[in-house]
Amino acid sequence: MSGTLYVVATPIGNLEDITFRAVRVLRSAAIIAAEDTRRTGRLLAHHGIQARTMSFHEHNAKSRVPQLLRRLQAGDEVALVTDAGTPGVSDPGLELVRACVEHGITIDPVPGASAPLTALVASGFPLIPFTIYGFAPNRSKARNEWLAKISETAHTFSFFEAPHRIQATLNEAAQYFGNRPIVLGRELTKLHQEFLRGTAVSLAEELADARGEFTVVVGPSVNALHQQEILSSDEELANQFWQMASTPGVTRRSALSCIAKQYGKSQKEIYAAVERAKKLGY
Repeated sequence: MSGTLYVVATPIGNLEDITFRAVRVLRSAAIIAAEDTRRTGRLLAHHGIQARTMSFHEHNAKSRVPQLLRRLQAGDEVALVTDAGTPGVSDPGLELVRACVEHGITIDPVPGASAPLTALVASGFPLIPFTIYGFAPNRSKARNEWLAKISETAHTFSFFEAPHRIQATLNEAAQYFGNRPIVLGRELTKLHQEFLRGTAVSLAEELADARGEFTVVVGPSVNALHQQEILSSDEELANQFWQMASTPGVTRRSALSCIAKQYGKSQKEIYAAVERAKKLGY
């Protein structure tokens, strides 16, 4: 019987941000496949975990995947971790997970810290939908093409950037993002955690001496926010309509009339909002 691959999320900064289950899995695993064994070693030592580790990163994944597969097929329990956060989210791990899927090996995710979600919930931007784009390209030409493409995303999205490139990236992003609101999460969960808010232009001006890793969260475009407000309004009107229309003795026509008077709208407008909401499943 084959073993299990545990995909274990680890802290993104604060070493206390690890689950009891993750600690138990790391303690019991036959081997821990780690992006950087030295960095993982500090985490293990902090929690008193003694375990064997094996390096697993983008440069040796091709040779490591067959080795780890053999161990799993022999019945070993393998834990996969990255330097910080959840494996596979802009970090190594996808290759091993895919190989396990192809060979019918059980995969058990152990959830935990995630930099994009940590920054997102502090941003104040709409949470759904949300897209993660990973790291921005290193070279300016490729980065500009990438920024132009992701700027077409109307809803909230996120990407990562290094401190020595963040100012240049924001300056380049200004022509594509315009006045879209942006939140920069710096050194998330660490001692000097900071959230900076503004636009690409205003934030670039603040970062003359940038330090720490950055998670960039870009808020929805103005049109997307307006559309979301419309959808929210439609849902509210539809809920009130169906609640009132289900009251004994109240007809749908009278419910439309009552709500129209309440909001200062025509019955036709209320009916259209209810129909739009119905199409969206409200």
